[in-house]
Amino acid sequence: MPPVGFGLWKIPREDTADAVVEAIRAGYRHFDSAADYGNEAESGEGFARAIAEGLVTRDELWITSKLWNTFHAPEHVEEAARKSLADLQIECLDLYLIHFPIALEYVPIEERYPPEWLFNPEADEPEMRPAKVPLYQTWHAMEALAQKGLTNRIGVCNYNSALIHDLMAYASLKPSHLQVESHPYLTQEKLIRCAKDYGMEVTAFSPLGAQSYFELNMADAQESLLGTAPVMVAAQAHGKTPAQVLLKWGVQRGNSIIPKTTKPERMRENLAIDDFELSAVEMAAIDALNQDRRFNDPGVFAEVAFGRFHPIYD
Repeated sequence: MPPVGFGLWKIPREDTADAVVEAIRAGYRHFDSAADYGNEAESGEGFARAIAEGLVTRDELWITSKLWNTFHAPEHVEEAARKSLADLQIECLDLYLIHFPIALEYVPIEERYPPEWLFNPEADEPEMRPAKVPLYQTWHAMEALAQKGLTNRIGVCNYNSALIHDLMAYASLKPSHLQVESHPYLTQEKLIRCAKDYGMEVTAFSPLGAQSYFELNMADAQESLLGTAPVMVAAQAHGKTPAQVLLKWGVQRGNSIIPKTTKPERMRENLAIDDFELSAVEMAAIDALNQDRRFNDPGVFAEVAFGRFHPIYD
């Protein structure tokens, strides 16, 4: 997995195909997608166009997708994976992740796709409706995908350390990757160490912190990491932008990162982090910003947006 990937979350459908092609032109080879992002078909158009234009071959790309909550029942896991493959216009994923350790009632693809969080959004009182599907059943169905050649690797997203320990007790095919939110306000040292002790690679989403959440009203402007003193000092010392320092911090911790942008100049800026190293002092100063501040928390947003308190982190 290339250490700096291109995140496809929140990219508008009408912009996605062009953004994918432009990102490939900029040098990205790692793309992070999910059924729930609602733009996999457009991402597939971008991949197909870039391959047809000779910008890249399929073998040069790393494409990740994720199993949505409503497809956790074993009989629906392959259905979800094949839908993502068809939309992305590929025959095999490089990595397929369980998106959340949250099982929701099944919504047929022909009825609504992506199904999102609510079972019945048109009802007078719409519900986020949990399903009684244990995670071990979902994981064994994920293993079957790998055995059938639909994905090269399987992993998990938004798991905590207790769920990882439990997963390792029943997994026949071990997870290769963990994807979690991590940035200097949420360093997650114990969780990342736990995953790596099990041989899992770690991908950090939201590596710039609050930036992805302003428009969703899930973060305040004063929570931006870009203006914090340790980041600004390091940026000045290395002649880099604060964003480049934050991304370098994530990669230098040994993780891959998946920043998102639709601006070509930002795409190139986010990749241009190989020509400097943060010192141990600089890394420690940025580490010290940790506040255990989680922006993407179902225990908060599910209650606010969907009327159901459903925490997965304590």
